[in-house]
Amino acid sequence: MTNDSKFWDKIADKYSRLPVTDRAAYERKLEITRAYMTPEMEVLEIGCGTGSTAIYHAPAVKHIRATDISGAMLDIAKGKAKAAGVTNVSFEVAAIDDLALAGSSVDMVMAHSILHLVADCDTVIGKIARALKPGGVFVSSTFCLGEKPLMRAFLAVAAPIGRMLGKFPLVVHALSEKQLTAKIAAAGFAVEEQWRPGNGSVVFVVARKA
Repeated sequence: MTNDSKFWDKIADKYSRLPVTDRAAYERKLEITRAYMTPEMEVLEIGCGTGSTAIYHAPAVKHIRATDISGAMLDIAKGKAKAAGVTNVSFEVAAIDDLALAGSSVDMVMAHSILHLVADCDTVIGKIARALKPGGVFVSSTFCLGEKPLMRAFLAVAAPIGRMLGKFPLVVHALSEKQLTAKIAAAGFAVEEQWRPGNGSVVFVVARKA
């Protein structure tokens, strides 16, 4: 078990009970994503947390492989799926670095609230690109704090202290929106949707593999 998985295991129950901060934005992102789905799709979700997004989208696709580094998060996700009668989502404890992905094997990859938390964002996006079939779709929501000097300064001071106290993930990158979309484009994607709800910190992107 890594230090990051221990962190997310520790907060899993509390995390599962947190309300969605911007319900309208979340529902719009679900709606946009659903428009790209078809019944025969094989979908991979990286960093699925407690499974809400995968469970919501399950009726629209053939199968969702939902992964997360936290076993405690996935235990909650499995309970939610069972309660909802969802049977076409498989939950798997795995970090993106260790995830076995065959080339051109999935139709869509979802990665929400995760790209700013990985050690090497470029490598992760490249791995996602290789796993997608030609024309496959990559959907992500990412905290982009790079344009906010006060937040960058706060992270520079707070993150090391938070990690030492076990209150913060090991990695938090202050990406800018421009940096994020450049990384996605560099991996061979064409961005089809790009939205920053309310000029906030989260950037929603839908991109298609050439």
